[in-house]
Amino acid sequence: MARGLGTRMRKAAEGVVLADGQAAAAAAGVKSMITLNDRPFLDHVISTLADAGYDQICLVIGPEHQMIRDYYDGQHTSRVTISYAVQAEPLGTADAIAAAESFAGEDRVLVINSDNFYPGRAVAQLAGVPASATLGFSKRAMIAESNIDPDRIAAFALLRADADHQLAEIIEKPAPEVVAAAGDDALVSMNCFLLTPRIFEACRRIDKSARGEYEIVDAVRWMVRHGERFDVVPVEAGVLDMSNRGDIAAMEAALGDKRIVL
Repeated sequence: MARGLGTRMRKAAEGVVLADGQAAAAAAGVKSMITLNDRPFLDHVISTLADAGYDQICLVIGPEHQMIRDYYDGQHTSRVTISYAVQAEPLGTADAIAAAESFAGEDRVLVINSDNFYPGRAVAQLAGVPASATLGFSKRAMIAESNIDPDRIAAFALLRADADHQLAEIIEKPAPEVVAAAGDDALVSMNCFLLTPRIFEACRRIDKSARGEYEIVDAVRWMVRHGERFDVVPVEAGVLDMSNRGDIAAMEAALGDKRIVL
């Protein structure tokens, strides 16, 4: 999902000086195209997905995101095929998924944020689930291995699974007492979902949220209510996040100089 407006990334950050190319992408709000270690951030994401066995990539973009099209249309790729789906209006994450229905067809699809870097070993764990699933990142590992402030992590949605590791509840904006009770073993949702084609029916059936958007969380809840098997796969790993200009240097250091092959 690469349709975001990048509102926080557009804002200047005190003490942060960007290279010209980084500044242009940040000013446009296109976080995924900010250069890290000589390659756009999205290259790092896609190369890691290819390492995990994914070879068909669909970038959900807005009509204004010509920067993304221009770059990938000019790239030679040997491991992945890249296509696009256009989300005409920024109407939420479920609306973004719905835009990619023709790409998905009858296949399951992995849905991720384009401004997060998910470890390939974590994403690969989804391959063995029989239907839909989501990764639950342990709070302990998120604090230790991500670049995200612990106070922000405390506000992230939590996943609750039943005894059979099936999704029972997604707790958004958990109250402090809920976070405290869950402890360091709490499973944090970082919007990493493997979804059967039923997700598209769910996206059509849900209503807008209070903030006026169609939310992936509501679509997932609809699937669970209507009998979809939905595994929660626990992961002891962190996720890197590129929300604002202050994240860029830390992201470059964390990603290192791993060879990128698309």
